[in-house]
Amino acid sequence: MTPTPSNRPLILGITGASGQIYAVRALKWLLTAGYSLEVVASKATYKVWQAETACTIPPEPIAQARFWRDQAGVPESGQLVCYRWSDGAARIASGSYRNLGMIVLPCSMSTVAKLAHGLSGDLLERAADVQVKEGRKVVLVPRETPLSLIHLRNLTTLAEAGVAIVPAIPAWYHQPQSIEDLVDFVVARALDQFDLDCVPLNRWQGPIKT
Repeated sequence: MTPTPSNRPLILGITGASGQIYAVRALKWLLTAGYSLEVVASKATYKVWQAETACTIPPEPIAQARFWRDQAGVPESGQLVCYRWSDGAARIASGSYRNLGMIVLPCSMSTVAKLAHGLSGDLLERAADVQVKEGRKVVLVPRETPLSLIHLRNLTTLAEAGVAIVPAIPAWYHQPQSIEDLVDFVVARALDQFDLDCVPLNRWQGPIKT
């Protein structure tokens, strides 16, 4: 059953880590379920998207919203607002703006490092920093391997501050048949942190009886 969408938006941050498909699948399921999303992509995201898909993300917010909807295959349902990475005056940069929290996926180690040390050079980092200081739910989906000691210490710092760390590591017990199935597992587990159950997933029911 599709959950009743909250009237508060979820902020989605997209960084320059490889694996833009994670963001697209999250957009697909959240918009299909009728949720309200506010999206900010970092400057590096534009270059990585070009390299991984040969597509160009438009910087203008309205055109970018259409772009993300086209990528996700969800032309109408849900609400989607996009921001320029440099828009420091956007409402998601303020702690007074009410929302469900923020998910960053995929999340680069550069973003992890900046958040761990309270640095914010663009809107994505500022929005995440605001959520942390306001005590709202923040979920990071890092996509990097191997992890250095510096990476691990930064992730530990964020976990100690209450940030949920959900690595982009799929499982196989749900019998995945495609890359999308593997990606959707990670997206579903990340959205579980917000108690949002909108991704179709064969969840663990115990060993198969023979």
